[in-house]
Amino acid sequence: MKQYTPDKIRNVAIVGHGGAGKTMLVEHMLFTAGATDRVGTVEAGNTQSDYDPLEIRRKISVNASVTPLEYHDHKINLIDVPGFPDFAGDLNAVAEVVGSFIFVCEAKADLDVGFDLAWEVAEKHGLAKCIYINKLERDNADYEGLIDTLHQRYGRRIVNVQIPIGRQASFSGVLDLVQMKVYKGKDRGEIVEDIPDSMRAEADERHEKMMEAAAEGDDELAMKFLEGQELTPDEVEHGLLEGTRKGAVVPVLLGSAHSGIGVATLLDRIIGELPSPVYKPMDINGVHYEEDPNGPLIAYVFKTTADPYVGKLNYIRLFSGTLKVDDHVLNTTTGEMERVHNLFTPHGKNPEPIDKVVAGDICVVAKLSETRTGDTLCNKDKPVKMWKPDFPNPVYRVAITPVSKSDEDKLGSAMERLLDEDPTLRYTRDAELHQELLEGLGDIHIDTTIEKLKNRFGVSVETGEAKVPYRETIRGSAKSQGKFKRQSGGKGQYGDCWLELEPMPPGSGFEFVNKVVGGSIPKNYIPAVEKGVIEAMTKGSLAGYPVVDIRATVYDGSYHDVDSSEAAFKMAGQLAFRAATDQAKPVLMEPIMRLEVDVPDESVGDVVGDLNTRRGHMSGMEPCSPGKTRIMAEVPMATMMRYALDLRSLTKGRGMFRSEFARYADVPAHEAEPLIKAHAAAHSHAELH
Repeated sequence: MKQYTPDKIRNVAIVGHGGAGKTMLVEHMLFTAGATDRVGTVEAGNTQSDYDPLEIRRKISVNASVTPLEYHDHKINLIDVPGFPDFAGDLNAVAEVVGSFIFVCEAKADLDVGFDLAWEVAEKHGLAKCIYINKLERDNADYEGLIDTLHQRYGRRIVNVQIPIGRQASFSGVLDLVQMKVYKGKDRGEIVEDIPDSMRAEADERHEKMMEAAAEGDDELAMKFLEGQELTPDEVEHGLLEGTRKGAVVPVLLGSAHSGIGVATLLDRIIGELPSPVYKPMDINGVHYEEDPNGPLIAYVFKTTADPYVGKLNYIRLFSGTLKVDDHVLNTTTGEMERVHNLFTPHGKNPEPIDKVVAGDICVVAKLSETRTGDTLCNKDKPVKMWKPDFPNPVYRVAITPVSKSDEDKLGSAMERLLDEDPTLRYTRDAELHQELLEGLGDIHIDTTIEKLKNRFGVSVETGEAKVPYRETIRGSAKSQGKFKRQSGGKGQYGDCWLELEPMPPGSGFEFVNKVVGGSIPKNYIPAVEKGVIEAMTKGSLAGYPVVDIRATVYDGSYHDVDSSEAAFKMAGQLAFRAATDQAKPVLMEPIMRLEVDVPDESVGDVVGDLNTRRGHMSGMEPCSPGKTRIMAEVPMATMMRYALDLRSLTKGRGMFRSEFARYADVPAHEAEPLIKAHAAAHSHAELH
């Protein structure tokens, strides 16, 4: 593949809901452009963009995949982006490096959640947008219903640039309103015909509307149009390009990613109506950078993959300068120098070696030791640091347990490599709960991560429910003695102290006070009493959870000149604490999460009702975007373990939420009782054994 200047490059993400046909559309685009010699299928598992064994087995896209093609002296970098919300991390990362999104959607009246999610990301990043209506050949295809939905939602921005020839089973081609020609046939076998008389009136009317939209993108074209002059196809394309680049126009194209109808005209429109990198220069920290191959090097890592054999692969988009094999570059995120040992043009599972890559293009670099997603590479003498992608926070977590000792030994390093690959994952070891926790964006996200652990790294784990970090405290005051006395021949053990326990305000932690007077306990043993209390606090008397927010005062005791020791007074402190806790009205507390849920207006009632069943307390509601309401509430963590999955079901996937720890609150008696009984039963079982 030859080198292209930035103005001849198009970086395009193929986005939309899972199952809309994105991967098959990419297959036909590659075949039509001559980049491949056959069209693979998802069912056969031989497509260019879904090459990971996990994707082949599940028959869905799991990773964003870059597949370039050459068409009419242009290079188009197609990025097939997973459509399920569980993989939204790739969607956010890819949005940082492309100029436009092509939204693939089925010909039906309603829009899926994957479409909505991608639209929000495109709007946030100011990307050009184009819609490709797919599956027009299906029996239940509803082209008119979808067009009405798009116009109702997005208004004048939606511009039809094609008309379908035939409907459903009779769909055979598209009438292109730019060239005013009919295009039939599939892929490379496209047939060009004149507009039939039966469609001439409709074509002329829609051509006029399209010209009006195109003219609004350019002042000179607007003047010509207002004067009643016909715009040439080149002028229409220029006007649509300008309008699309500014976000005022969203061209709508048609076709079938199953048969290949309309694919060649889609490639034409990408070149003619979607912006090249030169249309979107970068502003970094107030400095303006053009997409110039001769400028200072600015290379941005937007994706990292972990291969157990090849090692780490970094997918890089150049915003300025030229990157060559054997270059030494500065990673401004880590401050480390890296050597570029090799460069590749990404092409599914078969990257092609290259000597250099220029601004505007995308490449792959292998074996950069300290570089990962979100890092910036540049010249040492001209350091530049771009921003980190805005990744969604994990919303679903499970506990994982290695199956064998071998799995346990390999788990840490395997997870480290997967975390490099996927910034939306979190992996933590919770010492308090004695659990290893894996957090992600949903059950499919977690399941695929566990499959990667097994298939790539040979690590098998079992999953379980994550525990809740309960706490215990007291609501009253109490005094109690702790005496530890042991005589078994030789030197004995003796420690004796009196403690008073008092509750403290929430969040105060622990306070230890020494009020011993008269030497009833020597000063050198007081720290041992405190240490005993602190150790006893790690496991409360009710359900075995840590005790918080108390003040412990040691005020009296006794000692033995020979038998007293630090160990004895430590045991005395523990005994006194446990005895006093039982008398001081102990209570079990649970973590309360502060929750914000964004849902479609029609789902508000269902979501509020569901939160009420989770013992949630509403704190307010407000509009957050057109057609959506934000619900604010405080909800116990114990009821939130599967909330990501349940919310998806309640809102047809359109609900999103964020949560953070708010405070601890008393567990209601009927909820606390099973936890207390379970702890007592486990404690009794342990004593028997």
